Amino acid sequence: MSLLSLREQLRSGAVTPEALLDDLAAKISAGDGQIGAYLSHDLAAAKAEAATVDLSLPLGGIPIAIKDNMNVLGQPCTCGSKFLSENYVSPYDATVIKKLRAAGAIPFGRLNMDEFAMGSSTENSALQVTRNPRDLERVPGGSSGGSAASVAAGSAFAALGSDTGGSIRQPASHCGVVGLKPSYGRVSRYGLVAFASSLDQIGPITNTVEDAAIVLQAIAGYDPLDSTSLDLPVPDYLATLNDGVKGLKLGLPKEYFGEGIDPQVRARVMAAAEKLAAAGAELVEISLPHTEYAVATYYVIAPAEASSNLSRFDGVRYGHRAKDPADLDELYRRSREEGFGPEVKRRIILGTYVLSSGYHDAYYTTAQKVRTLIRRDFETAFQSVDAILSPVAPTAARKLGEFANDPLHEYLSDIFTLSANLAGICGISVPAGTITSDAGTELPVGLQILGPHFEEAKLLRIAKVAE
Repeated sequence: MSLLSLREQLRSGAVTPEALLDDLAAKISAGDGQIGAYLSHDLAAAKAEAATVDLSLPLGGIPIAIKDNMNVLGQPCTCGSKFLSENYVSPYDATVIKKLRAAGAIPFGRLNMDEFAMGSSTENSALQVTRNPRDLERVPGGSSGGSAASVAAGSAFAALGSDTGGSIRQPASHCGVVGLKPSYGRVSRYGLVAFASSLDQIGPITNTVEDAAIVLQAIAGYDPLDSTSLDLPVPDYLATLNDGVKGLKLGLPKEYFGEGIDPQVRARVMAAAEKLAAAGAELVEISLPHTEYAVATYYVIAPAEASSNLSRFDGVRYGHRAKDPADLDELYRRSREEGFGPEVKRRIILGTYVLSSGYHDAYYTTAQKVRTLIRRDFETAFQSVDAILSPVAPTAARKLGEFANDPLHEYLSDIFTLSANLAGICGISVPAGTITSDAGTELPVGLQILGPHFEEAKLLRIAKVAE
């Protein structure tokens, strides 16, 4: 059910916020045991909030599910990690949560994720497995796998995810829902547990493009508590949503349609592009020549920032603390050894290495220079096209455990999404049909649409036509 429809029913009195919460709780109880999208929810607290909510507000009375790396006052915030699952309860609301409450939404439920948002499948959660509602033997994508799976399964009307290298768009693609990564600086990151501070961005995962516009309208805007938040006016995203694509130029980067992409995925994406062309857009082949360096660049910068951000988790200030350490050094070492999972340790070690004395310039500084070249590729492209079309991922959702011993292969699954985070531009995944697996299962495929900085309104227009 769309948020617009829910809003009309709530305002007319056809349904109450308490009834919506009861409905979600029943769906979670009945079906989430198989899917595993939710880590927790507090129905009593949500109902207490629902009793006083203003239904005239844009999201008045609508429950929104939250990825478990955003702080909600009085709720756990585990980041999918044993480090925080034992004893951390948030003492404050993240800015996005404050904005959702101000718009009348009720933050409901904590959603599973790859530990500290590190992964592309949600298999790296230390707390539980999340399965793809379209095929329970497959991953939902990651790291916002719980968010996408909950919306796809109908146990959430909409959810918030975070996107560091594609973690909203890729799970949205794998689960057949809409996922929007806003431009860096459009949505406050205050209260989001940082993975890579120059890449992270919060965004909505929804059933429809219109729903994505409604949620973005609520959470976008300047925040003095986030020094990377930009003080720019927020457009009315719904006002231009149905303006169509006539006269727009849409770029098809030749580097995104080469070897390694599943032929069925390519066919669905090209069919979506032709649909946009039939609606009046002009398709133009373009080049993003530094695309081949995106994965290597990302996996230098992101782990470097992660190693710094996660240094605060030391057994003293937050989370898990080792028992009976011999001294302070052993307290730090054992707390981190016991609290972090293998993927987090892998990235901390990699990040520490690239930032270490003698290697900083060779790796981190060089990666930042290449990042500039990738950003300039997009700036050049957007001088001739309004937006860029591509697949979200080279394949549909893979089977659980398929890349368990091959983390490099998993990293490559983000190859089409990483560049947008390195450049700070906005991007959206829209369902573009399904492909048939070897077992005969129909698996969703997403169309990725990338737009210039702060052009979310145009991005949503295009996505609405492609939907």
